[in-house]
Amino acid sequence: MAIELFPVYVLLGVLSGLLGGALGLGGGVVIVPGLLLVFHLWGIGDEMMQIAVATSLATIIVTSVGAIRAHHQRGSLRWPLVYRLSSGIILGAFVGAFVADWLSGPRLIQLFGVFSIIVSLQMFTSSRRALHHDEPERLLPTPALMAAGSGIGLVSSLFGIGGGSLTVPLLNACRVRMQEAVAVSSACGLPIALAGGVGFVIAGWGNPALPTGSLGYVYLPAAIGIGLASYPMARVGAGLAHRLPAKTLKRIFAVVLFIIGLRLMLS
Repeated sequence: MAIELFPVYVLLGVLSGLLGGALGLGGGVVIVPGLLLVFHLWGIGDEMMQIAVATSLATIIVTSVGAIRAHHQRGSLRWPLVYRLSSGIILGAFVGAFVADWLSGPRLIQLFGVFSIIVSLQMFTSSRRALHHDEPERLLPTPALMAAGSGIGLVSSLFGIGGGSLTVPLLNACRVRMQEAVAVSSACGLPIALAGGVGFVIAGWGNPALPTGSLGYVYLPAAIGIGLASYPMARVGAGLAHRLPAKTLKRIFAVVLFIIGLRLMLS
C-alpha cells in the first residue's frame, strides 16, 4: 500500500510547493488536509490526524532549510530575533506534540478545522490591512518574545504548520519590516519542525496502531514523497508569483480552505 500511494504523496508535495511558493502559504495548510483525505480512504483509524500533523512537520524541516538559505543570502534574516523567539518555540513545539497525542483524533481534527477557518479569514482580509512602514520598531522584551514563541511553537506543532500565520502578524505588530518578518518566520519554522517532530516520534513510539513505515507518528513514505517534490516546486511557485494574479488566487484558496475547515470542524 505504501508503494502504491507514493505517487499520491509526491503529487501532494507538488501542490504544496506550488501554493507555498506562489502564495506564501505554509505547507501544513495543504499537506494536513491532503493527508487526512488519503489516510481516511486508506482506512487508518483515530490516529490519522496525529500522523498527518507529525508527517507535515517532518516535511517542513526540508523546506525551511531552503527558505533560511534564500533569506540569509538576501541579507534579510535577523538572527538575534530568530534566537530570541526560538528559545520559546522549541519548548512549545515539543510540548505541543504531547498535547496532540493526548487529544483524541476526532477532537484534534475539529480543532484543525477551526484553525483553518481562522487562517482563511486572515488570508482573505490581509490585503486590506495597511502596513505602517514609517513607524519605528516596537520589539517586545526578550521574556515576552520567548513567551510568544512558546505559544507559536505549541500551536504550530499541534496543527503541523511552520508558524508563519502566527509569527508574521506578531512581528508586523512590532513594526518589523515585512521582508524581515517573513525571513524570521521562515527561520523559526526549522525549530518548530525539529522540536515538534522529535516530540511526535517520542509520543508515538511503540504504538501498535500506527502503519508500517512509521517513526513514531511520522509516516516516512509520505514525508519522503512530499519532501522530494515540495522543495523544488516551491522555487517554481515563487517564479509563478510574478506572473499570476496572486491576490485573486490567494482569496480563492482562502474560500476553499474555509470550506475544508468548516467540514472538518463539523465532522
